[in-house]
Amino acid sequence: MYFYALFQYMGKIIAIANQKGGVGKTTTAVNLAASLGVLEKNILLIDIDPQANATSGLGIDVDELSTSSYQLLEHTISAEELIIPTDSPNLDLIPAHIDLVAIEIELVDQEKREYMLKEALKGLTDKYDYIILDCAPSLGLLTLNALTAANSVIIPIQCEYFALEGLGKLLNTIKSVQKIHNPELDIEGLLLTMYDSRLRLSNQVIDEVKKHFAEMVFETIIQRNVRLSEAPSFGESIIKYDATSKGASNYLSLAEELINQNKN
Repeated sequence: MYFYALFQYMGKIIAIANQKGGVGKTTTAVNLAASLGVLEKNILLIDIDPQANATSGLGIDVDELSTSSYQLLEHTISAEELIIPTDSPNLDLIPAHIDLVAIEIELVDQEKREYMLKEALKGLTDKYDYIILDCAPSLGLLTLNALTAANSVIIPIQCEYFALEGLGKLLNTIKSVQKIHNPELDIEGLLLTMYDSRLRLSNQVIDEVKKHFAEMVFETIIQRNVRLSEAPSFGESIIKYDATSKGASNYLSLAEELINQNKN
């Protein structure tokens, strides 16, 4: 019993990354984190996107924040002190703030600047089952920090025209990080988002992605869903906003797939 308690958590750090905007990256970070929490996993979501959409999407007033992931990357406040609880079961958050836009400039002359997040998260993986990193829509220093700190990366791809545009660049960045900064980094999977079964294009994108990346693609596909797009404006995950919606069902399915994928 004691042995079980001692080794209950060996948390995995997962970055949600794509330099393209509007692919469902933050939607995935928030709702995957909330779904894992509902499935009784202990989760920490870290918002490292200056837009702070994951923070506001969980009902946190960004303007009221005095500390954020800015201090985490600066190493001026410990990760433990920056964690705030959310209304979502088993889900904690380290929020973001617009101040984060300055961090790339401030870190540029720092020694080991790509390792600032990795260093800041030491000791947290034994407190959580999963630590989810919501990345900025760029391949700048913030995303590089996330990929260096992470064990794996989930890449959301929208089922729309130009879906694969920029994917090659992202995969090259991941290869570069694996080679130079983080040889342990894996691709957890490619996640197809914004799927509309009525559109022939959506089905063509799925076929193309599966043809090129077969075993790397999650079985779960996130369908275009009105309730899913409404939830952030209420500061709620889709699980809290409408647990009966297609969006909630999709993200719970993704969470289950992720858990099964990571069983020893």
